[in-house]
Amino acid sequence: MEAISLFSGAGGMDVGFKDAGFDIVAANELDKHACDTFRANHPNTMLFEGDIDECGTELNALGNVDVVFGGPPCQGFSVAGKMDPDDPRSKLIFSFCSIVENIQPKAFVMENVKSLGSLTKFEGVRTALISRLQNAGYTVTIHILNAKDFGVPQSRERVFFIGVKNEFQPVFLPNFQKYKKIAPTLRDVLVPLGKPGSKDNDRICNAKVTLAVKPILRKSPYAGMLFNGQGRPLNPDGWASTLPASMGGNRTPIIDNNHLYHGDAAWVESYHQHLMKGGKSQGMHDVPSYLRRLTINEAALLQTFPSSYEFCGPSSRVYSQIGNAVPCGLANVVANCVKDSLIGKQTVFSSIEKGQNLELAIA
Repeated sequence: MEAISLFSGAGGMDVGFKDAGFDIVAANELDKHACDTFRANHPNTMLFEGDIDECGTELNALGNVDVVFGGPPCQGFSVAGKMDPDDPRSKLIFSFCSIVENIQPKAFVMENVKSLGSLTKFEGVRTALISRLQNAGYTVTIHILNAKDFGVPQSRERVFFIGVKNEFQPVFLPNFQKYKKIAPTLRDVLVPLGKPGSKDNDRICNAKVTLAVKPILRKSPYAGMLFNGQGRPLNPDGWASTLPASMGGNRTPIIDNNHLYHGDAAWVESYHQHLMKGGKSQGMHDVPSYLRRLTINEAALLQTFPSSYEFCGPSSRVYSQIGNAVPCGLANVVANCVKDSLIGKQTVFSSIEKGQNLELAIA
């Protein structure tokens, strides 16, 4: 089956779709460094570099593909941003829609932040988007999926708008059930990679770790704000929180080397307990030397990129490429569900079973 990738970034969704058996014949991306990364890893895909609205003619001329997929920029809908539906970047979901309308693939997948699929604030945007796609001949379902439920070591919720031509069986939430699997812990993933500075873990982050003079406490030591910046500590015995595109500086997650590699007690847990009991915060620079930032190599693995994946550009831009990506493992699950629908292997559910996500389904 053939597919076209839009807003491709570093190619995280492309890895997932290729692993599901799709041939990615063409892609589109605007960012120069992401384009360099994409070319390095997907040399057989025709890449149109530039604004999608300016590349539309070339993309539309391709036609006759099975699937169009991609993740338009989400800053206008993100709780980490201004959540402004009038942000120019928010309009790019309709640029995606235009390509689908013109190419008329058998199916499409559009990924975005959870808030676009769940908040009342964006109900008008969802309605307009769905209406256009229905009129183009698609049955559309909306799914909010957490990557950790599908073997990805990261708690990362995203919304997927999945449309299939009306002659195919829609993708309902129960169709994902057979692809669920327990995700490995950070310890499972990071320890085999080797310590920062070693051969396979050599792209380190030099941003210092400093303590907040006025920490913001939450029930969990891995929440709140114990450190300056928005980089949160990660629990090696759990999953990572959502990796942001703003990594590379003081928003890069924090790792306790002694806890990770030697099984020592977690320093952040002890410090959090001290603060919760009314203890005073320590000085900004009183941070143990074994606390450090997540490396590029580690972040890529937590997004389930292949260990051999080549990232291009300065470190700050590579972190952004990784944080902006759809986890390859999650993209693979979505791709397989769509493929099941198109080849007629998808389980047909009763109305009651479909009702498990009727509030998110528009048929």
